[in-house]
Amino acid sequence: QVQLAESGGGLVQPGESLRLSCAASGTLFAIYVMGWYRQAPGKERELVATVTGTGFTNYNYFAKGRFTISRENDKNTVLQMNSLKPDDTAVYYCFRQQEGGNYWGQGTQVTVSS
Repeated sequence: QVQLAESGGGLVQPGESLRLSCAASGTLFAIYVMGWYRQAPGKERELVATVTGTGFTNYNYFAKGRFTISRENDKNTVLQMNSLKPDDTAVYYCFRQQEGGNYWGQGTQVTVSS
């Protein structure tokens, strides 16, 4: 079993930054993909950014140029979010795909409001 623990969410003003972290524990194998999704109230969950085991990154259009995903060894991933906008308000979920299955964290709330 794999557990993912997100941290770093909170309330910020437009234009500010947040750094989300995801720490994996349990029975870990080499990752295929780690990443972040988000879900705003009344909307479907959507991809934010992913990073593969070989370091290839992928971003949704709204994250390009503002968000940066990185992988710290095979356990942790970080999402640096800059120039935040009210539309970025959502619950952000960490995701891990490895041999044996796909795993999700419980989510961390990000609120961008003046």
